[in-house]
Amino acid sequence: MKQHGYAPVNGIEMYYEIHGSGRPIVLIHGGGSTLDSSFGRIIPELSASRQVIAMDMQAHGRTADRDTALSFEQDAADIEALLKFLEIDRADFLGFSNGAQTLTALALKNPSIIRKMILASTFLNRDTVPPGFWDGFDQVTLDAMPRAMQDAFLEVNNDPGALQNMFNRDVERMAHFVGWPDEKVRTIEIPSLVITGNYDVVPVEIAVRIYRTLPNAQLAVFPGGHGTYIGTLESIKGKELPKANALGVIAAFLDEEAD
Repeated sequence: MKQHGYAPVNGIEMYYEIHGSGRPIVLIHGGGSTLDSSFGRIIPELSASRQVIAMDMQAHGRTADRDTALSFEQDAADIEALLKFLEIDRADFLGFSNGAQTLTALALKNPSIIRKMILASTFLNRDTVPPGFWDGFDQVTLDAMPRAMQDAFLEVNNDPGALQNMFNRDVERMAHFVGWPDEKVRTIEIPSLVITGNYDVVPVEIAVRIYRTLPNAQLAVFPGGHGTYIGTLESIKGKELPKANALGVIAAFLDEEAD
């Protein structure tokens, strides 16, 4: 059973969906994405035993923009407001790519609402990424965005202007990304799972560094690229999750006892 609607969140109407029942898990999608394109292939599996809450973040998919630049701190505040609207005091969280950076901002601001957190395919400090990663951010165009991601946006929001705006917003945010120093990350004591692909956008060594910096973390590396292990729309062809997916590891991590 799926519930869906719009919540009044810090001056915008945020689109959200709720699937299934049980202990809640909140899914935070990546940049250039929607809840469907990041998580469409795992929501049915997760919601078989849990209440899954997913949303389109500011300027993404069905959620409107506001007259301020995107920031991970603002996204974190928007998620807090959504959960308050839904009367959810505490949940598990999975953040993918930019969504994991939003989750980090949330963990630093309000850790009490996070039971466990999963940081997927991300980096937390600008200096940990090879310098070449940042080349071309001042010249990149919408054509560089995978067609599958563009189509996924337009399927839920058939406005090419909104698609271009989302792309511009995401590029601007990453061009100015600074992140958090290791000493700040070390203050996050929430039980954490760091996952990545062995051919991800950023090297496996970055996931290892995050795992070693977080004081209460586990690490898992899967075959494939950026989000292959959760079946992101742009990462695999067809409708089926790869056999080497992360669902079993995610379930085992979430099912372990936590305070």
